[in-house]
Amino acid sequence: MASNGGFRKIVVAYDGSNDSTKAVQVACLMALKFGSSVTVVHVYHSPSNVYAPGPGMPIPDFTDIESAAEEGGRAILARGLEAASKAGVKAKGELMESPSAVEAIVTFASQEGADLLVVGTRGMTGFKRMLVGSVSSGIVSHSSCPVLVVR
Repeated sequence: MASNGGFRKIVVAYDGSNDSTKAVQVACLMALKFGSSVTVVHVYHSPSNVYAPGPGMPIPDFTDIESAAEEGGRAILARGLEAASKAGVKAKGELMESPSAVEAIVTFASQEGADLLVVGTRGMTGFKRMLVGSVSSGIVSHSSCPVLVVR
């Protein structure tokens, strides 16, 4: 945390959900107050990570599907950056591919030396949220910096 009691580097997780949009808005309000930098991060999942062929089975070409997943991730990240811009902050963006959004976000925030990690309470994953807030709960449990959860 910055010596003035503020935050120098704020990382905000964005998945396109309403709660993550609110998280971007809150992160930007804090950035304007403290003169912080903001990085909006989005994690997408590669479909090839879930396929495990049996012995002797061919490995399919996932190139088109992986490209579509990455393109979709870029579009979602662009919406997060647009939300930051509308809130008056020129944020950086970081797109990551990982089977674990929690691990990717927590690791990124740690490597960046984030002073604060901001997340929404509910995202857009799973069967309309079997485990409500599982990503935000995981981030709270594993982050090495303070976490602000926005509802």
